[in-house]
Amino acid sequence: MKEIHLHLAFYRVSELIFVSIYSSEFCMKLYVDPINYWKDGYNLLDVVIIIIIFIPYSLRKIKGKHYPYLNIADGVQSLRILKLITYSRGIRTLITAMGQTAYTVASVLILFFVLMYIFAILGFCLFGLPEGGDMNNWGNLALAFFTLFSLATVDGWTDLQEQLDARNLILSRSFTIIFILLASFVFLSMFVGVMIIHTEDSIKKFERELMLERHMNLMEEKQVILKRQQEEVGKLLQTQKDLDHKSFTELVEKFKKTLRHTDPMVLDDFGTSLPFIDIYLSTLDNQDATIYKLQELYYEIVHVLSLMLEDLPQKKQSQSSEKVDEK
Repeated sequence: MKEIHLHLAFYRVSELIFVSIYSSEFCMKLYVDPINYWKDGYNLLDVVIIIIIFIPYSLRKIKGKHYPYLNIADGVQSLRILKLITYSRGIRTLITAMGQTAYTVASVLILFFVLMYIFAILGFCLFGLPEGGDMNNWGNLALAFFTLFSLATVDGWTDLQEQLDARNLILSRSFTIIFILLASFVFLSMFVGVMIIHTEDSIKKFERELMLERHMNLMEEKQVILKRQQEEVGKLLQTQKDLDHKSFTELVEKFKKTLRHTDPMVLDDFGTSLPFIDIYLSTLDNQDATIYKLQELYYEIVHVLSLMLEDLPQKKQSQSSEKVDEK
Protein backbone atom coordinates (compact mmCIF):
# COMPACT_ATOMS: atom_id res chain seq x y z
CA MET A 1 0.00 0.00 0.00
CA LYS A 2 2.85 2.38 0.81
CA GLU A 3 4.37 1.81 -2.61
CA ILE A 4 1.02 2.56 -4.26
CA HIS A 5 0.68 5.79 -2.29
CA LEU A 6 4.24 6.76 -3.22
CA HIS A 7 3.57 6.13 -6.89
CA LEU A 8 0.37 8.15 -6.75
CA ALA A 9 2.13 11.01 -4.97
CA PHE A 10 4.95 10.95 -7.53
CA TYR A 11 2.43 10.93 -10.37
CA ARG A 12 0.54 13.91 -8.93
CA VAL A 13 3.72 15.93 -8.34
CA SER A 14 5.04 15.24 -11.83
CA GLU A 15 1.67 16.11 -13.33
CA LEU A 16 1.60 19.42 -11.46
CA ILE A 17 5.11 20.19 -12.68
CA PHE A 18 4.23 19.52 -16.32
CA VAL A 19 0.97 21.45 -16.08
CA SER A 20 2.86 24.39 -14.56
CA ILE A 21 5.44 24.29 -17.38
CA TYR A 22 2.77 24.18 -20.09
CA SER A 23 0.79 27.00 -18.49
CA SER A 24 3.89 29.17 -18.02
CA GLU A 25 4.91 28.63 -21.63
CA PHE A 26 1.44 29.60 -22.83
CA CYS A 27 1.40 32.76 -20.71
CA MET A 28 4.89 33.86 -21.80
CA LYS A 29 4.20 33.32 -25.50
CA LEU A 30 0.90 35.16 -25.22
CA TYR A 31 2.59 38.04 -23.37
CA VAL A 32 5.39 38.41 -25.95
CA ASP A 33 3.14 38.41 -29.03
CA PRO A 34 -0.56 38.45 -28.10
CA ILE A 35 -1.82 39.04 -31.68
CA ASN A 36 0.34 36.81 -33.87
CA TYR A 37 0.18 34.00 -31.32
CA TRP A 38 -3.29 32.99 -32.52
CA LYS A 39 -2.21 32.91 -36.18
CA ASP A 40 0.01 29.86 -35.72
CA GLY A 41 -1.78 26.51 -35.92
CA TYR A 42 0.66 24.82 -33.55
CA ASN A 43 -0.01 27.48 -30.91
CA LEU A 44 -3.71 26.72 -31.24
CA LEU A 45 -2.87 23.05 -30.74
CA ASP A 46 -1.06 23.99 -27.51
CA VAL A 47 -4.16 25.86 -26.35
CA VAL A 48 -6.35 22.82 -27.04
CA ILE A 49 -3.93 20.60 -25.10
CA ILE A 50 -3.98 22.98 -22.13
CA ILE A 51 -7.79 22.97 -22.16
CA ILE A 52 -7.76 19.15 -22.22
CA ILE A 53 -5.36 19.12 -19.28
CA PHE A 54 -7.66 21.26 -17.14
CA ILE A 55 -10.85 19.32 -17.96
CA PRO A 56 -10.38 16.61 -15.25
CA TYR A 57 -9.57 19.21 -12.59
CA SER A 58 -12.67 21.20 -13.48
CA LEU A 59 -14.90 18.11 -13.45
CA ARG A 60 -13.57 17.03 -10.06
CA LYS A 61 -14.25 20.48 -8.63
CA ILE A 62 -17.71 20.82 -10.17
CA LYS A 63 -19.10 17.25 -10.35
CA GLY A 64 -17.03 15.54 -7.66
CA LYS A 65 -14.73 12.54 -7.75
CA HIS A 66 -17.52 10.05 -8.50
CA TYR A 67 -18.65 11.63 -11.75
CA PRO A 68 -19.38 8.71 -14.18
CA TYR A 69 -17.66 10.29 -17.18
CA LEU A 70 -14.54 11.31 -15.31
CA ASN A 71 -12.63 8.27 -16.60
CA ILE A 72 -13.21 9.50 -20.18
CA ALA A 73 -11.67 12.86 -19.29
CA ASP A 74 -8.68 11.07 -17.74
CA GLY A 75 -8.29 8.94 -20.86
CA VAL A 76 -8.28 12.02 -23.10
CA GLN A 77 -5.17 13.15 -21.21
CA SER A 78 -3.18 10.87 -23.51
CA LEU A 79 -3.51 13.62 -26.13
CA ARG A 80 -0.92 15.57 -24.18
CA ILE A 81 1.73 13.68 -26.12
CA LEU A 82 0.78 15.87 -29.12
CA LYS A 83 2.73 18.62 -27.40
CA LEU A 84 5.88 17.04 -28.82
CA ILE A 85 4.77 18.00 -32.34
CA THR A 86 5.66 21.64 -31.77
CA TYR A 87 9.23 20.69 -30.83
CA SER A 88 9.92 18.37 -33.80
CA ARG A 89 10.38 19.93 -37.23
CA GLY A 90 10.34 16.51 -38.88
CA ILE A 91 6.89 15.67 -37.52
CA ARG A 92 5.62 19.11 -38.54
CA THR A 93 6.94 18.48 -42.06
CA LEU A 94 4.97 15.23 -42.28
CA ILE A 95 1.83 16.93 -40.98
CA THR A 96 2.27 19.68 -43.57
CA ALA A 97 2.59 17.03 -46.27
CA MET A 98 -0.61 15.37 -45.09
CA GLY A 99 -2.39 18.72 -45.14
CA GLN A 100 -1.22 19.40 -48.70
CA THR A 101 -2.52 16.03 -49.85
CA ALA A 102 -5.98 16.58 -48.35
CA TYR A 103 -7.59 17.77 -51.60
CA THR A 104 -6.04 15.02 -53.77
CA VAL A 105 -6.73 12.31 -51.19
CA ALA A 106 -10.32 13.50 -50.85
CA SER A 107 -10.77 13.16 -54.62
CA VAL A 108 -9.36 9.62 -54.55
CA LEU A 109 -11.60 8.67 -51.61
CA ILE A 110 -14.66 10.05 -53.36
CA LEU A 111 -13.88 7.96 -56.45
CA PHE A 112 -13.31 4.95 -54.20
CA PHE A 113 -16.67 5.53 -52.48
CA VAL A 114 -18.42 5.78 -55.86
CA LEU A 115 -16.80 2.50 -56.91
CA MET A 116 -17.91 0.81 -53.68
CA TYR A 117 -21.43 2.22 -54.06
CA ILE A 118 -21.73 0.81 -57.58
CA PHE A 119 -20.41 -2.61 -56.57
CA ALA A 120 -22.55 -2.63 -53.39
CA ILE A 121 -25.70 -2.24 -55.47
CA LEU A 122 -24.48 -4.89 -57.93
CA GLY A 123 -23.61 -7.25 -55.08
CA PHE A 124 -26.94 -6.70 -53.35
CA CYS A 125 -28.83 -7.40 -56.61
CA LEU A 126 -26.73 -10.44 -57.52
CA PHE A 127 -26.02 -12.08 -54.17
CA GLY A 128 -28.46 -10.54 -51.65
CA LEU A 129 -31.66 -12.18 -52.81
CA PRO A 130 -33.73 -13.86 -50.07
CA GLU A 131 -33.89 -17.07 -52.04
CA GLY A 132 -30.47 -18.70 -52.35
CA GLY A 133 -28.55 -15.51 -51.62
CA ASP A 134 -25.89 -14.71 -49.00
CA MET A 135 -28.00 -12.66 -46.61
CA ASN A 136 -25.25 -12.47 -43.97
CA ASN A 137 -22.85 -10.57 -46.25
CA TRP A 138 -25.01 -9.06 -49.02
CA GLY A 139 -28.46 -8.78 -47.38
CA ASN A 140 -28.54 -4.96 -47.48
CA LEU A 141 -26.38 -2.04 -48.58
CA ALA A 142 -24.72 -1.67 -45.18
CA LEU A 143 -23.61 -5.31 -45.15
CA ALA A 144 -22.57 -5.02 -48.80
CA PHE A 145 -20.38 -1.98 -48.00
CA PHE A 146 -18.74 -3.81 -45.11
CA THR A 147 -18.13 -6.89 -47.27
CA LEU A 148 -16.63 -4.76 -50.07
CA PHE A 149 -14.34 -3.07 -47.56
CA SER A 150 -13.06 -6.52 -46.55
CA LEU A 151 -12.49 -7.34 -50.21
CA ALA A 152 -10.68 -4.03 -50.79
CA THR A 153 -8.27 -4.76 -47.94
CA VAL A 154 -7.91 -8.37 -49.18
CA ASP A 155 -8.63 -9.53 -45.65
CA GLY A 156 -10.51 -12.84 -45.60
CA TRP A 157 -11.72 -12.52 -49.17
CA THR A 158 -11.22 -16.27 -49.72
CA ASP A 159 -13.77 -17.06 -46.97
CA LEU A 160 -16.28 -14.69 -48.55
CA GLN A 161 -15.74 -16.26 -51.95
CA GLU A 162 -16.16 -19.77 -50.53
CA GLN A 163 -19.54 -18.76 -49.10
CA LEU A 164 -20.60 -17.51 -52.53
CA ASP A 165 -19.30 -20.66 -54.24
CA ALA A 166 -21.23 -22.84 -51.78
CA ARG A 167 -24.47 -21.24 -53.01
CA ASN A 168 -23.51 -21.63 -56.69
CA LEU A 169 -24.02 -17.94 -57.39
CA ILE A 170 -23.34 -16.91 -60.98
CA LEU A 171 -20.59 -14.36 -61.74
CA SER A 172 -19.38 -14.38 -58.12
CA ARG A 173 -15.74 -15.03 -58.98
CA SER A 174 -15.67 -12.46 -61.80
CA PHE A 175 -17.30 -9.92 -59.47
CA THR A 176 -14.72 -10.56 -56.72
CA ILE A 177 -11.69 -10.48 -59.03
CA ILE A 178 -12.77 -7.28 -60.82
CA PHE A 179 -13.49 -5.44 -57.56
CA ILE A 180 -10.20 -6.51 -55.93
CA LEU A 181 -8.24 -5.40 -59.02
CA LEU A 182 -9.94 -2.01 -59.09
CA ALA A 183 -10.11 -1.32 -55.36
CA SER A 184 -6.91 -2.85 -54.00
CA PHE A 185 -4.49 -2.65 -56.90
CA VAL A 186 -5.67 0.64 -58.44
CA PHE A 187 -7.31 2.97 -55.91
CA LEU A 188 -5.35 1.98 -52.81
CA SER A 189 -2.09 2.08 -54.78
CA MET A 190 -3.11 5.50 -56.10
CA PHE A 191 -3.79 6.66 -52.56
CA VAL A 192 -0.38 5.47 -51.34
CA GLY A 193 1.35 6.99 -54.37
CA VAL A 194 -0.21 10.41 -53.78
CA MET A 195 0.87 10.35 -50.14
CA ILE A 196 4.43 9.33 -51.05
CA ILE A 197 4.78 12.03 -53.73
CA HIS A 198 3.61 14.84 -51.46
CA THR A 199 5.70 13.54 -48.57
CA GLU A 200 8.83 13.50 -50.73
CA ASP A 201 8.14 17.07 -51.89
CA SER A 202 7.71 18.22 -48.30
CA ILE A 203 10.90 16.45 -47.20
CA LYS A 204 12.87 18.06 -50.07
CA LYS A 205 11.48 21.46 -49.12
CA PHE A 206 12.40 20.81 -45.49
CA GLU A 207 15.96 19.88 -46.52
CA ARG A 208 16.27 23.05 -48.61
CA GLU A 209 15.13 25.14 -45.66
CA LEU A 210 17.70 23.43 -43.44
CA MET A 211 20.47 24.07 -45.96
CA LEU A 212 19.45 27.73 -46.26
CA GLU A 213 19.34 28.09 -42.49
CA ARG A 214 22.79 26.52 -42.13
CA HIS A 215 24.12 28.80 -44.86
CA MET A 216 22.72 31.87 -43.12
CA ASN A 217 24.22 30.79 -39.80
CA LEU A 218 27.57 30.20 -41.50
CA MET A 219 27.47 33.64 -43.11
CA GLU A 220 26.67 35.22 -39.75
CA GLU A 221 29.62 33.43 -38.18
CA LYS A 222 31.85 34.60 -41.03
CA GLN A 223 30.72 38.19 -40.55
CA VAL A 224 31.48 37.98 -36.84
CA ILE A 225 34.95 36.55 -37.50
CA LEU A 226 35.68 39.16 -40.19
CA LYS A 227 34.58 41.94 -37.89
CA ARG A 228 36.86 40.61 -35.17
CA GLN A 229 39.76 40.38 -37.62
CA GLN A 230 39.19 43.96 -38.75
CA GLU A 231 39.13 45.09 -35.14
CA GLU A 232 42.42 43.27 -34.46
CA VAL A 233 44.07 44.85 -37.51
CA GLY A 234 42.72 48.24 -36.49
CA LYS A 235 44.22 47.80 -33.03
CA LEU A 236 47.58 46.90 -34.59
CA LEU A 237 47.51 49.99 -36.81
CA GLN A 238 46.58 52.17 -33.85
CA THR A 239 49.43 50.65 -31.86
CA GLN A 240 51.82 51.41 -34.73
CA LYS A 241 50.69 55.03 -34.73
CA ASP A 242 51.19 55.29 -30.97
CA LEU A 243 54.63 53.65 -31.11
CA ASP A 244 56.54 55.31 -33.96
CA HIS A 245 59.73 53.29 -33.48
CA LYS A 246 58.00 50.01 -34.27
CA SER A 247 57.04 48.92 -37.78
CA PHE A 248 53.86 47.15 -38.74
CA THR A 249 55.83 44.01 -39.60
CA GLU A 250 57.14 43.77 -36.03
CA LEU A 251 53.66 44.18 -34.65
CA VAL A 252 52.35 41.45 -36.95
CA GLU A 253 55.15 39.12 -35.88
CA LYS A 254 54.16 39.58 -32.26
CA PHE A 255 50.53 39.06 -33.19
CA LYS A 256 51.40 35.79 -34.97
CA LYS A 257 52.81 34.39 -31.75
CA THR A 258 49.38 34.70 -30.13
CA LEU A 259 47.63 32.69 -32.85
CA ARG A 260 46.80 29.00 -32.56
CA HIS A 261 46.06 26.33 -35.11
CA THR A 262 42.48 26.05 -33.89
CA ASP A 263 41.68 29.73 -34.49
CA PRO A 264 39.11 30.23 -37.28
CA MET A 265 40.26 32.23 -40.27
CA VAL A 266 37.96 33.55 -42.99
CA LEU A 267 39.52 34.56 -46.30
CA ASP A 268 36.55 36.45 -47.64
CA ASP A 269 38.37 38.04 -50.59
CA PHE A 270 37.93 37.84 -54.36
CA GLY A 271 41.56 36.77 -54.83
CA THR A 272 41.07 33.70 -52.62
CA SER A 273 38.01 32.29 -54.36
CA LEU A 274 38.32 29.15 -56.46
CA PRO A 275 36.83 30.69 -59.65
CA PHE A 276 39.35 33.54 -59.50
CA ILE A 277 42.27 31.14 -59.02
CA ASP A 278 41.06 29.05 -61.96
CA ILE A 279 40.78 32.12 -64.21
CA TYR A 280 44.16 33.42 -63.02
CA LEU A 281 45.92 30.15 -63.85
CA SER A 282 44.24 30.05 -67.27
CA THR A 283 45.43 33.62 -67.88
CA LEU A 284 49.01 32.65 -66.98
CA ASP A 285 48.85 29.76 -69.45
CA ASN A 286 47.67 32.12 -72.19
CA GLN A 287 50.46 34.55 -71.33
CA ASP A 288 53.04 31.77 -71.61
CA ALA A 289 51.67 30.76 -75.03
CA THR A 290 51.73 34.40 -76.20
CA ILE A 291 55.31 34.89 -75.00
CA TYR A 292 56.37 31.69 -76.77
CA LYS A 293 54.84 32.91 -80.05
CA LEU A 294 56.52 36.32 -79.64
CA GLN A 295 59.86 34.61 -79.09
CA GLU A 296 59.40 32.62 -82.31
CA LEU A 297 58.52 35.84 -84.12
CA TYR A 298 61.65 37.54 -82.73
CA TYR A 299 63.79 34.62 -83.86
CA GLU A 300 62.38 34.90 -87.37
CA ILE A 301 63.05 38.67 -87.44
CA VAL A 302 66.62 38.12 -86.29
CA HIS A 303 67.12 35.45 -88.92
CA VAL A 304 65.83 37.73 -91.69
CA LEU A 305 68.04 40.59 -90.52
CA SER A 306 71.09 38.31 -90.45
CA LEU A 307 70.39 37.25 -94.05
CA MET A 308 70.04 40.86 -95.06
CA LEU A 309 73.41 41.70 -93.44
CA GLU A 310 75.05 38.84 -95.30
CA ASP A 311 73.77 40.21 -98.61
CA LEU A 312 75.07 43.75 -98.02
CA PRO A 313 78.84 43.06 -98.86
CA GLN A 314 77.89 41.32 -102.09
CA LYS A 315 75.78 44.28 -103.17
CA LYS A 316 78.61 46.69 -102.39
CA GLN A 317 81.11 44.69 -104.48
CA SER A 318 78.70 44.53 -107.41
CA GLN A 319 78.16 48.29 -107.28
CA SER A 320 81.95 48.98 -107.21
CA SER A 321 82.55 46.69 -110.19
CA GLU A 322 79.85 48.46 -112.19
CA LYS A 323 81.52 51.83 -111.52
CA VAL A 324 84.89 50.53 -112.76
CA ASP A 325 83.36 49.22 -115.97
CA GLU A 326 81.74 52.55 -116.66
CA LYS A 327 85.09 54.38 -116.41
